[in-house]
Amino acid sequence: MLNYRPTTLLISFSVSAILAANVQKPDLQLPPDAAVHQAAVTKIFTDSFSAYEKFAFGHDDLSPLTQSFSDGRNGWGASIVDAMSTMVIMGLDDLFQEAVNFSSHIDFSKSQTPDTVSVFETTIRYLGGLLSAFELSDQKYPVLLEKAKEVADKMAFAWVGKNVIPFGFIDFSTNSPTIATSNIAEAGTKYADLAVGSVLHIANLPDPLPGLAAQGIDPRGGTSVGGYVTWGGGSDSYFEYLIKYARLSNTDDPLFVNTWQTAVDSSIKTLLRTSTVGNHAYLADFDDSRQIRHVGSHLACFNGGNWILGGKMLNNDTIVNIGLQLADACWNTYASTQTGIGPESFAYISSDGGFTGGSPPNSDELQFNARHGFYITDGVYILRPEVLETNFYAWRATGDTKYLDRAASAVASFNKFLQTPTGYAGINDVNNVANGLIDDTESFWFAEVLKYLYLTFDDPNHISLDEYVFNTEAHPFKAPPAKSTYGTNTILPGKPFKVQSGPPLPVISPSRFEKELRTPQK
Repeated sequence: MLNYRPTTLLISFSVSAILAANVQKPDLQLPPDAAVHQAAVTKIFTDSFSAYEKFAFGHDDLSPLTQSFSDGRNGWGASIVDAMSTMVIMGLDDLFQEAVNFSSHIDFSKSQTPDTVSVFETTIRYLGGLLSAFELSDQKYPVLLEKAKEVADKMAFAWVGKNVIPFGFIDFSTNSPTIATSNIAEAGTKYADLAVGSVLHIANLPDPLPGLAAQGIDPRGGTSVGGYVTWGGGSDSYFEYLIKYARLSNTDDPLFVNTWQTAVDSSIKTLLRTSTVGNHAYLADFDDSRQIRHVGSHLACFNGGNWILGGKMLNNDTIVNIGLQLADACWNTYASTQTGIGPESFAYISSDGGFTGGSPPNSDELQFNARHGFYITDGVYILRPEVLETNFYAWRATGDTKYLDRAASAVASFNKFLQTPTGYAGINDVNNVANGLIDDTESFWFAEVLKYLYLTFDDPNHISLDEYVFNTEAHPFKAPPAKSTYGTNTILPGKPFKVQSGPPLPVISPSRFEKELRTPQK
Protein backbone atom coordinates (compact mmCIF):
# COMPACT_ATOMS: atom_id res chain seq x y z
CA MET A 1 0.00 0.00 0.00
CA LEU A 2 1.11 3.55 -0.65
CA ASN A 3 2.31 5.56 2.32
CA TYR A 4 -0.30 8.02 3.63
CA ARG A 5 0.64 11.44 5.00
CA PRO A 6 -2.15 14.09 5.19
CA THR A 7 -0.89 17.03 5.36
CA THR A 8 -2.31 41.55 20.55
CA LEU A 9 -1.68 44.36 22.10
CA LEU A 10 -4.02 42.30 24.24
CA ILE A 11 -1.98 39.10 23.95
CA SER A 12 0.61 38.29 26.58
CA PHE A 13 4.10 39.00 25.28
CA SER A 14 5.74 36.54 27.65
CA VAL A 15 8.03 34.09 25.88
CA SER A 16 7.05 31.31 28.25
CA ALA A 17 4.86 28.61 26.78
CA ILE A 18 1.18 28.37 27.74
CA LEU A 19 -0.56 25.04 28.17
CA ALA A 20 -3.01 24.28 25.39
CA ALA A 21 -6.71 23.89 26.12
CA ASN A 22 -9.34 21.64 24.58
CA VAL A 23 -11.14 23.21 21.64
CA GLN A 24 -14.54 21.76 22.46
CA LYS A 25 -16.45 22.51 25.63
CA PRO A 26 -16.66 19.29 27.66
CA ASP A 27 -19.97 17.46 27.99
CA LEU A 28 -21.85 19.37 25.31
CA GLN A 29 -25.54 18.53 25.34
CA LEU A 30 -27.81 18.74 22.30
CA PRO A 31 -31.44 19.78 22.77
CA PRO A 32 -34.14 17.25 21.76
CA ASP A 33 -34.96 19.05 18.48
CA ALA A 34 -31.39 18.76 17.17
CA ALA A 35 -32.21 15.41 15.53
CA VAL A 36 -35.06 17.02 13.59
CA HIS A 37 -32.79 19.75 12.22
CA GLN A 38 -30.07 17.23 11.41
CA ALA A 39 -32.55 15.12 9.45
CA ALA A 40 -33.55 18.25 7.52
CA VAL A 41 -29.90 18.81 6.57
CA THR A 42 -29.53 15.21 5.43
CA LYS A 43 -32.63 15.60 3.27
CA ILE A 44 -31.18 18.71 1.62
CA PHE A 45 -28.03 16.73 0.86
CA THR A 46 -29.83 13.69 -0.56
CA ASP A 47 -32.24 15.83 -2.58
CA SER A 48 -29.34 17.87 -3.96
CA PHE A 49 -27.27 14.82 -4.82
CA SER A 50 -30.23 13.00 -6.35
CA ALA A 51 -30.71 15.92 -8.73
CA TYR A 52 -26.98 15.88 -9.47
CA GLU A 53 -27.10 12.15 -10.21
CA LYS A 54 -30.02 12.60 -12.59
CA PHE A 55 -28.81 15.59 -14.58
CA ALA A 56 -25.06 16.01 -14.02
CA PHE A 57 -23.47 12.79 -12.79
CA GLY A 58 -19.78 12.61 -13.71
CA HIS A 59 -19.59 16.35 -14.32
CA ASP A 60 -18.42 18.99 -11.88
CA ASP A 61 -21.57 20.93 -11.02
CA LEU A 62 -25.31 20.56 -11.39
CA SER A 63 -27.13 23.38 -13.19
CA PRO A 64 -30.44 23.02 -11.33
CA LEU A 65 -32.50 25.60 -13.21
CA THR A 66 -31.78 24.26 -16.68
CA GLN A 67 -31.42 20.66 -15.48
CA SER A 68 -27.98 20.44 -16.99
CA PHE A 69 -24.36 20.61 -15.84
CA SER A 70 -21.13 22.58 -16.01
CA ASP A 71 -17.48 21.57 -15.85
CA GLY A 72 -15.58 24.41 -14.23
CA ARG A 73 -13.20 22.11 -12.32
CA ASN A 74 -11.72 20.26 -15.29
CA GLY A 75 -14.57 17.78 -15.69
CA TRP A 76 -13.35 15.20 -13.19
CA GLY A 77 -16.63 15.07 -11.25
CA ALA A 78 -15.87 17.64 -8.55
CA SER A 79 -19.23 17.29 -6.81
CA ILE A 80 -18.73 13.55 -6.38
CA VAL A 81 -15.25 13.75 -4.92
CA ASP A 82 -16.05 16.80 -2.80
CA ALA A 83 -19.16 15.09 -1.39
CA MET A 84 -17.51 11.84 -0.32
CA SER A 85 -16.36 12.84 3.16
CA THR A 86 -19.83 14.23 3.91
CA MET A 87 -21.39 10.96 2.72
CA VAL A 88 -19.25 9.01 5.18
CA ILE A 89 -20.07 11.37 8.04
CA MET A 90 -23.80 11.20 7.27
CA GLY A 91 -23.69 7.39 6.96
CA LEU A 92 -24.88 7.44 3.33
CA ASP A 93 -23.13 4.19 2.50
CA ASP A 94 -24.75 3.47 -0.86
CA LEU A 95 -23.95 6.93 -2.19
CA PHE A 96 -20.40 6.64 -0.89
CA GLN A 97 -19.86 3.31 -2.61
CA GLU A 98 -21.11 4.82 -5.86
CA ALA A 99 -18.71 7.72 -5.40
CA VAL A 100 -15.77 5.41 -4.72
CA ASN A 101 -16.54 3.44 -7.87
CA PHE A 102 -16.66 6.63 -9.91
CA SER A 103 -13.49 8.08 -8.38
CA SER A 104 -11.54 4.91 -9.11
CA HIS A 105 -11.90 5.64 -12.84
CA ILE A 106 -11.04 9.35 -12.90
CA ASP A 107 -8.32 10.08 -15.47
CA PHE A 108 -6.13 12.75 -13.89
CA SER A 109 -3.55 12.53 -16.67
CA LYS A 110 -5.26 15.42 -18.45
CA SER A 111 -8.05 17.91 -17.97
CA GLN A 112 -11.33 16.74 -19.43
CA THR A 113 -11.95 20.35 -20.53
CA PRO A 114 -9.72 22.83 -22.42
CA ASP A 115 -8.97 24.63 -19.14
CA THR A 116 -5.74 24.72 -17.23
CA VAL A 117 -5.80 23.18 -13.75
CA SER A 118 -5.98 25.33 -10.63
CA VAL A 119 -3.49 23.89 -8.16
CA PHE A 120 -5.34 25.47 -5.25
CA GLU A 121 -8.83 24.29 -6.17
CA THR A 122 -7.63 20.84 -7.20
CA THR A 123 -5.74 20.46 -3.93
CA ILE A 124 -8.59 21.41 -1.64
CA ARG A 125 -11.40 19.64 -3.56
CA TYR A 126 -9.94 16.60 -5.32
CA LEU A 127 -6.80 15.81 -3.33
CA GLY A 128 -8.38 16.76 -0.01
CA GLY A 129 -11.60 14.95 -0.84
CA LEU A 130 -9.88 11.73 -1.85
CA LEU A 131 -7.53 11.62 1.14
CA SER A 132 -10.21 12.46 3.69
CA ALA A 133 -12.61 9.87 2.26
CA PHE A 134 -9.81 7.29 2.35
CA GLU A 135 -9.13 8.02 6.00
CA LEU A 136 -12.75 8.36 7.17
CA SER A 137 -13.62 5.01 5.57
CA ASP A 138 -10.92 3.32 7.68
CA GLN A 139 -8.58 3.09 4.68
CA LYS A 140 -10.72 0.34 3.15
CA TYR A 141 -10.45 1.74 -0.36
CA PRO A 142 -6.77 2.06 -1.37
CA VAL A 143 -7.82 3.22 -4.84
CA LEU A 144 -8.71 6.58 -3.27
CA LEU A 145 -5.14 6.95 -2.05
CA GLU A 146 -3.82 5.87 -5.44
CA LYS A 147 -5.93 8.52 -7.18
CA ALA A 148 -4.81 11.14 -4.68
CA LYS A 149 -1.18 10.33 -5.43
CA GLU A 150 -1.94 10.47 -9.16
CA VAL A 151 -3.28 14.02 -9.02
CA ALA A 152 -0.68 15.18 -6.48
CA ASP A 153 2.15 13.97 -8.70
CA LYS A 154 0.75 16.05 -11.55
CA MET A 155 0.42 19.14 -9.40
CA ALA A 156 4.02 18.89 -8.27
CA PHE A 157 4.91 20.34 -11.68
CA ALA A 158 3.69 23.70 -10.34
CA TRP A 159 7.04 23.94 -8.55
CA VAL A 160 9.52 24.78 -11.29
CA GLY A 161 13.25 24.25 -10.81
CA LYS A 162 14.35 25.62 -7.48
CA ASN A 163 11.25 27.76 -7.00
CA VAL A 164 9.89 27.35 -3.51
CA ILE A 165 6.55 28.94 -4.45
CA PRO A 166 4.29 27.08 -6.91
CA PHE A 167 2.62 28.64 -9.91
CA GLY A 168 -1.15 28.69 -9.61
CA PHE A 169 -2.18 26.90 -12.82
CA ILE A 170 -0.87 23.96 -14.84
CA ASP A 171 -1.57 22.50 -18.26
CA PHE A 172 -1.84 18.83 -17.33
CA SER A 173 -1.33 17.77 -20.95
CA THR A 174 2.17 19.23 -21.01
CA ASN A 175 2.89 19.42 -17.26
CA SER A 176 3.76 23.09 -17.76
CA PRO A 177 2.59 25.87 -15.45
CA THR A 178 1.09 29.19 -16.43
CA ILE A 179 3.74 31.80 -15.65
CA ALA A 180 1.93 34.40 -13.55
CA THR A 181 1.68 35.90 -10.10
CA SER A 182 0.15 33.68 -7.44
CA ASN A 183 -1.35 34.55 -4.07
CA ILE A 184 -0.45 33.34 -0.62
CA ALA A 185 -3.66 31.32 -0.23
CA GLU A 186 -2.70 29.29 -3.30
CA ALA A 187 0.95 29.02 -2.34
CA GLY A 188 0.17 28.00 1.21
CA THR A 189 -2.36 25.28 0.47
CA LYS A 190 -0.38 22.34 -0.93
CA TYR A 191 1.02 19.12 0.47
CA ALA A 192 3.96 17.33 2.07
CA ASP A 193 7.45 18.81 1.81
CA LEU A 194 6.67 21.15 -1.08
CA ALA A 195 3.79 22.67 0.88
CA VAL A 196 5.74 23.13 4.08
CA GLY A 197 8.57 24.77 2.16
CA SER A 198 6.15 27.23 0.55
CA VAL A 199 4.56 28.22 3.84
CA LEU A 200 7.88 28.60 5.63
CA HIS A 201 9.14 30.80 2.81
CA ILE A 202 6.10 33.09 3.03
CA ALA A 203 6.32 33.23 6.81
CA ASN A 204 9.94 34.41 6.58
CA LEU A 205 9.28 37.19 4.06
CA PRO A 206 9.06 40.80 5.20
CA ASP A 207 5.40 41.68 5.82
CA PRO A 208 3.38 44.89 5.45
CA LEU A 209 2.32 44.23 9.05
CA PRO A 210 4.07 41.71 11.34
CA GLY A 211 2.75 38.23 10.62
CA LEU A 212 0.35 39.50 7.94
CA ALA A 213 1.86 38.56 4.59
CA ALA A 214 1.11 40.55 1.45
CA GLN A 215 -1.55 38.88 -0.65
CA GLY A 216 0.47 38.65 -3.87
CA ILE A 217 3.59 36.59 -4.46
CA ASP A 218 5.72 35.97 -7.55
CA PRO A 219 6.76 32.30 -7.79
CA ARG A 220 9.71 33.19 -10.04
CA GLY A 221 11.61 34.97 -7.29
CA GLY A 222 9.53 34.15 -4.26
CA THR A 223 9.00 37.85 -3.53
CA SER A 224 5.87 39.64 -2.41
CA VAL A 225 3.83 41.56 -4.97
CA GLY A 226 2.11 44.65 -3.64
CA GLY A 227 1.33 45.15 0.01
CA TYR A 228 -2.35 44.32 0.30
CA VAL A 229 -3.36 42.56 3.52
CA THR A 230 -6.67 40.79 4.03
CA TRP A 231 -8.18 37.84 5.87
CA GLY A 232 -10.41 37.44 2.81
CA GLY A 233 -10.01 35.60 -0.47
CA GLY A 234 -6.49 35.27 -1.81
CA SER A 235 -4.95 35.22 1.67
CA ASP A 236 -7.48 33.33 3.79
CA SER A 237 -6.20 29.76 3.47
CA TYR A 238 -2.61 30.75 4.22
CA PHE A 239 -3.56 32.22 7.60
CA GLU A 240 -6.01 29.37 8.20
CA TYR A 241 -3.37 26.70 7.67
CA LEU A 242 -0.67 28.26 9.84
CA ILE A 243 -2.53 27.17 12.96
CA LYS A 244 -4.16 24.08 11.45
CA TYR A 245 -0.90 22.63 10.15
CA ALA A 246 0.60 22.97 13.63
CA ARG A 247 -2.31 21.03 15.11
CA LEU A 248 -2.51 18.36 12.40
CA SER A 249 1.22 17.67 12.32
CA ASN A 250 2.20 18.51 15.92
CA THR A 251 5.35 19.96 14.39
CA ASP A 252 8.09 21.03 16.76
CA ASP A 253 8.80 24.08 14.58
CA PRO A 254 7.19 27.01 16.44
CA LEU A 255 7.23 29.29 13.39
CA PHE A 256 3.77 28.25 12.20
CA VAL A 257 2.01 29.06 15.47
CA ASN A 258 4.17 32.09 16.25
CA THR A 259 3.46 33.56 12.81
CA TRP A 260 -0.27 32.97 13.25
CA GLN A 261 -0.21 34.50 16.73
CA THR A 262 1.72 37.49 15.37
CA ALA A 263 -0.83 37.88 12.57
CA VAL A 264 -3.63 37.90 15.14
CA ASP A 265 -1.75 40.40 17.29
CA SER A 266 -1.25 42.73 14.32
CA SER A 267 -4.88 42.30 13.33
CA ILE A 268 -6.07 43.36 16.77
CA LYS A 269 -3.73 46.34 16.78
CA THR A 270 -4.35 47.54 13.24
CA LEU A 271 -7.26 45.83 11.47
CA LEU A 272 -9.93 45.30 14.13
CA ARG A 273 -12.81 47.72 13.73
CA THR A 274 -16.19 48.12 15.45
CA SER A 275 -19.14 49.46 13.50
CA THR A 276 -20.68 52.70 14.70
CA VAL A 277 -24.08 51.01 14.43
CA GLY A 278 -24.49 47.82 16.43
CA ASN A 279 -20.87 47.58 17.63
CA HIS A 280 -20.15 44.72 15.23
CA ALA A 281 -16.52 43.54 15.08
CA TYR A 282 -14.81 43.26 11.70
CA LEU A 283 -11.27 42.73 10.43
CA ALA A 284 -10.57 45.45 7.87
CA ASP A 285 -8.34 45.16 4.83
CA PHE A 286 -5.06 47.11 4.61
CA ASP A 287 -4.06 48.33 1.16
CA ASP A 288 -0.84 49.08 -0.69
CA SER A 289 -1.03 52.71 0.50
CA ARG A 290 -1.32 51.53 4.11
CA GLN A 291 -4.91 52.69 4.31
CA ILE A 292 -7.64 50.81 6.13
CA ARG A 293 -10.43 49.55 3.88
CA HIS A 294 -13.69 49.02 5.72
CA VAL A 295 -14.73 45.94 3.76
CA GLY A 296 -15.76 42.41 4.59
CA SER A 297 -16.76 39.29 2.71
CA HIS A 298 -18.39 35.92 3.10
CA LEU A 299 -15.00 34.33 2.42
CA ALA A 300 -13.39 36.31 5.26
CA CYS A 301 -16.05 35.12 7.71
CA PHE A 302 -14.02 31.95 8.29
CA ASN A 303 -11.83 34.11 10.53
CA GLY A 304 -14.04 33.81 13.62
CA GLY A 305 -13.83 30.02 13.61
CA ASN A 306 -10.11 30.13 12.96
CA TRP A 307 -9.53 32.49 15.89
CA ILE A 308 -11.70 30.31 18.14
CA LEU A 309 -9.64 27.25 17.17
CA GLY A 310 -6.28 28.96 17.54
CA GLY A 311 -7.27 30.79 20.69
CA LYS A 312 -8.27 27.52 22.32
CA MET A 313 -5.02 25.89 21.22
CA LEU A 314 -3.09 28.76 22.83
CA ASN A 315 -5.45 28.91 25.83
CA ASN A 316 -5.95 32.60 25.06
CA ASP A 317 -9.40 33.84 26.00
CA THR A 318 -8.84 37.22 24.33
CA ILE A 319 -8.45 35.60 20.92
CA VAL A 320 -11.39 33.27 21.51
CA ASN A 321 -13.67 36.11 22.61
CA ILE A 322 -12.80 38.24 19.59
CA GLY A 323 -13.42 35.19 17.42
CA LEU A 324 -16.89 34.93 18.94
CA GLN A 325 -17.48 38.64 18.25
CA LEU A 326 -16.45 38.10 14.63
CA ALA A 327 -18.90 35.18 14.48
CA ASP A 328 -21.72 37.41 15.72
CA ALA A 329 -20.92 40.13 13.17
CA CYS A 330 -20.88 37.67 10.31
CA TRP A 331 -24.15 36.14 11.44
CA ASN A 332 -25.62 39.66 11.49
CA THR A 333 -25.06 39.76 7.71
CA TYR A 334 -27.43 36.79 7.49
CA ALA A 335 -30.00 38.00 10.01
CA SER A 336 -30.28 41.41 8.33
CA THR A 337 -31.36 40.36 4.84
CA GLN A 338 -34.70 39.57 3.24
CA THR A 339 -33.73 35.92 2.84
CA GLY A 340 -31.84 35.38 6.09
CA ILE A 341 -28.75 34.53 4.00
CA GLY A 342 -25.55 36.58 3.90
CA PRO A 343 -24.07 38.44 0.91
CA GLU A 344 -20.84 37.86 -0.97
CA SER A 345 -19.34 41.18 0.18
CA PHE A 346 -20.21 44.14 2.39
CA ALA A 347 -18.78 47.30 3.90
CA TYR A 348 -19.26 49.20 7.15
CA ILE A 349 -18.54 52.45 8.94
CA SER A 350 -16.46 52.67 12.11
CA SER A 351 -15.20 55.55 14.21
CA ASP A 352 -12.38 56.24 11.73
CA GLY A 353 -14.73 56.46 8.76
CA GLY A 354 -15.82 54.12 6.02
CA PHE A 355 -13.17 54.23 3.28
CA THR A 356 -13.43 51.16 1.04
CA GLY A 357 -11.19 52.08 -1.88
CA GLY A 358 -14.30 52.39 -4.04
CA SER A 359 -17.35 54.58 -4.31
CA PRO A 360 -18.87 55.93 -1.10
CA PRO A 361 -22.21 54.43 -0.04
CA ASN A 362 -25.34 55.79 -1.70
CA SER A 363 -28.44 56.87 0.23
CA ASP A 364 -30.04 53.41 0.18
CA GLU A 365 -26.83 51.82 1.45
CA LEU A 366 -26.54 54.41 4.22
CA GLN A 367 -30.11 53.71 5.28
CA PHE A 368 -29.40 49.97 5.36
CA ASN A 369 -26.23 50.63 7.37
CA ALA A 370 -28.17 52.76 9.85
CA ARG A 371 -30.39 49.75 10.59
CA HIS A 372 -27.86 46.91 10.45
CA GLY A 373 -24.30 48.17 11.00
CA PHE A 374 -23.12 47.25 7.48
CA TYR A 375 -24.26 47.62 3.90
CA ILE A 376 -24.21 45.16 1.02
CA THR A 377 -21.75 45.70 -1.84
CA ASP A 378 -22.46 42.44 -3.66
CA GLY A 379 -25.65 40.63 -2.72
CA VAL A 380 -24.95 37.36 -4.50
CA TYR A 381 -24.84 34.08 -2.54
CA ILE A 382 -23.14 31.18 -4.30
CA LEU A 383 -23.67 28.58 -1.55
CA ARG A 384 -20.63 29.58 0.45
CA PRO A 385 -19.97 27.97 3.87
CA GLU A 386 -17.81 30.35 5.91
CA VAL A 387 -20.44 31.92 8.17
CA LEU A 388 -21.85 28.49 9.05
CA GLU A 389 -18.32 27.13 9.48
CA THR A 390 -17.56 29.74 12.12
CA ASN A 391 -20.97 29.14 13.68
CA PHE A 392 -20.05 25.44 14.03
CA TYR A 393 -16.78 26.26 15.81
CA ALA A 394 -18.60 28.70 18.10
CA TRP A 395 -21.16 26.05 19.08
CA ARG A 396 -18.60 23.35 19.75
CA ALA A 397 -16.39 25.75 21.77
CA THR A 398 -19.10 27.35 23.93
CA GLY A 399 -22.19 25.15 24.00
CA ASP A 400 -24.35 28.26 23.59
CA THR A 401 -27.55 27.09 21.91
CA LYS A 402 -27.94 30.40 20.04
CA TYR A 403 -25.57 28.88 17.48
CA LEU A 404 -27.93 25.94 17.03
CA ASP A 405 -30.78 28.40 16.49
CA ARG A 406 -28.73 30.20 13.86
CA ALA A 407 -27.96 26.97 12.03
CA ALA A 408 -31.64 26.04 12.08
CA SER A 409 -32.50 29.46 10.68
CA ALA A 410 -30.06 28.94 7.80
CA VAL A 411 -31.61 25.56 7.00
CA ALA A 412 -35.06 27.16 6.88
CA SER A 413 -33.81 29.96 4.64
CA PHE A 414 -32.15 27.53 2.24
CA ASN A 415 -35.35 25.51 1.97
CA LYS A 416 -37.48 28.59 1.46
CA PHE A 417 -35.34 30.57 -0.98
CA LEU A 418 -32.82 28.25 -2.66
CA GLN A 419 -34.77 25.06 -3.29
CA THR A 420 -35.76 24.26 -6.87
CA PRO A 421 -37.53 21.24 -8.38
CA THR A 422 -34.06 19.83 -9.08
CA GLY A 423 -31.85 20.62 -6.12
CA TYR A 424 -30.62 23.89 -4.69
CA ALA A 425 -29.28 27.01 -6.40
CA GLY A 426 -27.42 30.16 -5.47
CA ILE A 427 -29.25 33.48 -5.45
CA ASN A 428 -28.44 36.73 -7.22
CA ASP A 429 -29.35 39.04 -4.37
CA VAL A 430 -29.93 37.90 -0.80
CA ASN A 431 -31.88 41.08 -0.13
CA ASN A 432 -34.06 40.97 -3.24
CA VAL A 433 -35.63 37.63 -4.06
CA ALA A 434 -37.12 39.04 -7.25
CA ASN A 435 -33.66 39.07 -8.84
CA GLY A 436 -33.83 35.30 -9.15
CA LEU A 437 -31.50 32.33 -8.72
CA ILE A 438 -28.11 31.30 -10.09
CA ASP A 439 -28.02 28.19 -12.27
CA ASP A 440 -25.27 26.41 -10.37
CA THR A 441 -24.77 24.13 -7.38
CA GLU A 442 -21.14 24.46 -6.33
CA SER A 443 -19.38 21.33 -5.09
CA PHE A 444 -18.66 23.01 -1.76
CA TRP A 445 -22.41 22.93 -1.09
CA PHE A 446 -21.89 19.19 -0.53
CA ALA A 447 -18.42 19.38 0.97
CA GLU A 448 -18.79 22.30 3.34
CA VAL A 449 -22.18 23.92 3.85
CA LEU A 450 -24.12 20.73 4.50
CA LYS A 451 -21.30 19.07 6.44
CA TYR A 452 -20.92 21.97 8.86
CA LEU A 453 -24.70 22.16 9.34
CA TYR A 454 -24.98 18.40 9.87
CA LEU A 455 -22.15 18.35 12.41
CA THR A 456 -23.62 21.33 14.27
CA PHE A 457 -26.64 19.14 15.08
CA ASP A 458 -24.61 15.94 15.52
CA ASP A 459 -23.18 14.19 18.57
CA PRO A 460 -20.31 16.55 19.53
CA ASN A 461 -18.04 13.54 20.00
CA HIS A 462 -18.43 12.69 16.30
CA ILE A 463 -15.64 14.42 14.36
CA SER A 464 -14.59 16.24 17.54
CA LEU A 465 -12.54 19.41 17.06
CA ASP A 466 -10.12 17.94 19.58
CA GLU A 467 -9.51 14.96 17.29
CA TYR A 468 -9.89 16.26 13.72
CA VAL A 469 -8.61 19.15 11.63
CA PHE A 470 -10.59 20.36 8.62
CA ASN A 471 -8.93 21.52 5.42
CA THR A 472 -10.26 24.69 3.80
CA GLU A 473 -12.84 22.60 1.89
CA ALA A 474 -14.11 21.08 5.18
CA HIS A 475 -12.52 17.68 4.57
CA PRO A 476 -11.59 16.38 8.05
CA PHE A 477 -8.32 14.63 8.89
CA LYS A 478 -7.56 12.71 12.06
CA ALA A 479 -5.09 14.60 14.23
CA PRO A 480 -2.69 13.06 16.75
CA PRO A 481 -3.31 13.67 20.44
CA ALA A 482 -2.81 17.35 21.18
CA LYS A 483 0.53 18.58 22.47
CA SER A 484 0.70 20.29 25.84
CA THR A 485 1.79 23.55 24.19
CA TYR A 486 1.84 25.07 20.71
CA GLY A 487 4.35 27.71 19.71
CA THR A 488 6.40 29.70 22.17
CA ASN A 489 3.90 32.52 22.85
CA THR A 490 6.18 34.84 20.91
CA ILE A 491 5.16 37.89 18.89
CA LEU A 492 7.61 38.05 16.01
CA PRO A 493 9.28 41.37 15.20
CA GLY A 494 8.50 43.07 11.92
CA LYS A 495 11.00 43.37 9.08
CA PRO A 496 11.46 46.38 6.79
CA PHE A 497 8.90 46.06 3.99
CA LYS A 498 8.77 47.80 0.63
CA VAL A 499 5.89 47.46 -1.80
CA GLN A 500 7.09 45.78 -4.99
CA SER A 501 5.15 45.86 -8.23
CA GLY A 502 4.52 42.80 -10.35
CA PRO A 503 2.04 41.17 -12.70
CA PRO A 504 -1.67 41.44 -11.78
CA LEU A 505 -2.89 39.18 -9.00
CA PRO A 506 -5.02 36.18 -9.99
CA VAL A 507 -8.79 36.44 -9.75
CA ILE A 508 -10.01 35.16 -6.40
CA SER A 509 -11.60 31.76 -6.97
CA PRO A 510 -14.16 30.71 -7.80
CA SER A 511 -14.23 33.04 -10.78
CA ARG A 512 -16.95 31.27 -12.76
CA PHE A 513 -19.85 33.21 -11.31
CA GLU A 514 -19.97 35.92 -13.93
CA LYS A 515 -23.04 37.60 -15.31
CA GLU A 516 -24.07 34.67 -17.49
CA LEU A 517 -24.77 32.59 -14.37
CA ARG A 518 -26.60 35.47 -12.69
CA THR A 519 -29.57 35.21 -15.03
CA PRO A 520 -32.82 36.06 -13.26
CA GLN A 521 -34.88 32.90 -12.83
CA LYS A 522 -38.20 32.87 -11.01
